[in-house]
Amino acid sequence: MRWPWRKPETEKRATGYTAHVIQAREAYISGTRGLAELTGTVQSCVSMWEHGLSLADVEGTTFLTTRNLARIGRSLALKGEAVMVVDAEGLLPVSDWDVSTRNGRPRAYRVSIPDVGGATSRTALASEVLHVIIGSDPVNPWFGSAPLKRASLTSDLLHALESALAETYSNAPVGSLIVPFPEAPETDMTAIAREFRGIRGKVMVRESVNVHAAGGPAPQADWRPNDLTPDLQRAMTAESLAAARESVCAVYGVLPAMWGAAAQGPLIREAQRHLAQWVLQPIAAAIAEEATDKLGATVTLDVIRPLQAFDAGGRARAFSTMVQALAQAKEAGLDPQAVEDGLKFIDWA
Repeated sequence: MRWPWRKPETEKRATGYTAHVIQAREAYISGTRGLAELTGTVQSCVSMWEHGLSLADVEGTTFLTTRNLARIGRSLALKGEAVMVVDAEGLLPVSDWDVSTRNGRPRAYRVSIPDVGGATSRTALASEVLHVIIGSDPVNPWFGSAPLKRASLTSDLLHALESALAETYSNAPVGSLIVPFPEAPETDMTAIAREFRGIRGKVMVRESVNVHAAGGPAPQADWRPNDLTPDLQRAMTAESLAAARESVCAVYGVLPAMWGAAAQGPLIREAQRHLAQWVLQPIAAAIAEEATDKLGATVTLDVIRPLQAFDAGGRARAFSTMVQALAQAKEAGLDPQAVEDGLKFIDWA
């Protein structure tokens, strides 16, 4: 019952709820699958992410094993997010999940854990799920986006080019020729065509088409074959394919010059440092932050040391210079506090 003096309550409805749900689902689906994932360029970059994170030095937990870090790295490279359930036995991989949020933060998950006989569904709180996200959208901060999703135009171009080349080499008459020949029965033409196949290094004598019959000469096309191979050079296929591959590599943080035929050792080392310092180490910091929040212990990950992504010669020279400077400071009788202040001044940690 409603008392007469009570004001009628205004019904509140969520504005644009259906649009938000559809947009979130579209972002999830398009972020998990991409046609460019079938190319060797993308798989090479994904393997570098996967193997680089699997070598990370982990401190503070035993849950982040080499296999779990490799799964996280591959999932982040292809989906933009990685979800694992924290269990007493360790981290359980998740094949599919759905999330509910409050104030823009995940509160509960409905996950599917893969098994041989079929996936098992489970409901878990946010504190029980390790959810690592990269490239999150401000509209849907609980979803991640893969590098290919953020560069979908380039990935579509790469897929279109490689698909076109594959179809061309499979179906196009590459290396086929049309050779003029005088009028002859079909059976003779078929037999002669079979003789052309696979004959290498032999002298083949055939009758010339430059003959006179029926009172007039034949067209002057004396054994001039016509090539049926498609002219791919005019379509700038090689240049477009190289540009698309370089762009995809740059999206993953892999320097394109690393794959050059003339790449030398210093360039390879600089490319590895760039990948480790600017891409993998920030991702490792995000994984460590999420693990610290969910596992209840301070977790740190380092990929710089295992990948040797630093200038060993420069560090050796810096260490030698520092030792000499400390020895000179000791001989000069400087106050240790003054030496420490000097190290802080040059930002030496």
